Amino acid sequence: MASPRFFVLEKDKLRSRYDVEVDELEPINRGEGPDCPRCGGAIGMLEWLPPYRVELVLHGEELGDFIEPTGDDLLVSERFARAFQEEGLTGLVGFHPVEVVRVRRKRRSPKALHVPAYLVVRTSPISRAAVDMARSRIVYAGNPPTCEECREATKNAIHGYTLEPGTWGGEDIFRPRGLSGCLTVSERFARFVEHHGFTNMKLIPTEQLVWDPLRRGPPRAKPGTA
Repeated sequence: MASPRFFVLEKDKLRSRYDVEVDELEPINRGEGPDCPRCGGAIGMLEWLPPYRVELVLHGEELGDFIEPTGDDLLVSERFARAFQEEGLTGLVGFHPVEVVRVRRKRRSPKALHVPAYLVVRTSPISRAAVDMARSRIVYAGNPPTCEECREATKNAIHGYTLEPGTWGGEDIFRPRGLSGCLTVSERFARFVEHHGFTNMKLIPTEQLVWDPLRRGPPRAKPGTA
């Protein structure tokens, strides 16, 4: 049986037709962030708590089905949320309505702007999926991870990653241990996005992801493995 494929979910890059900023409006309440149960280190951002009130600043031409605010919370359109739940996909929790107080345009457009109803969601904190540190191409800033549970350490670059066999529990969207900043999705999720034509969602095969802001290049092969 072929190994399952996974993808990184990102928004369209800046200056796309769906380019938008999210400003959370007062009062802004924060809850606890997730910590590793073994080493106690932070493995995610503080949770956004109600009331969910935002201002959207549109740099592009229209609003999409997927928006990434600051932190680990996500904004998804009502049509995405309804289809996600009706088709039985897994991995997201919350689904709380968001009040869009206003939308400011950064460019003139004669077209009337459709503002979707949005909901705030967050990935479930129970995923056991873990990055395969031996087979992933990650450049760490210092020492590699020392905690087998969270597998977190500061990174300088990522040149593709894979999941450790047997750790994925079947979720359709999750944040793997060792790369909590990478929103990872299943093949079923990828087909779901394509079928419905959801906008502002870019899917990159995990083994093809390149994040290298300092241009460090991929990790050097260990002696005897080249």
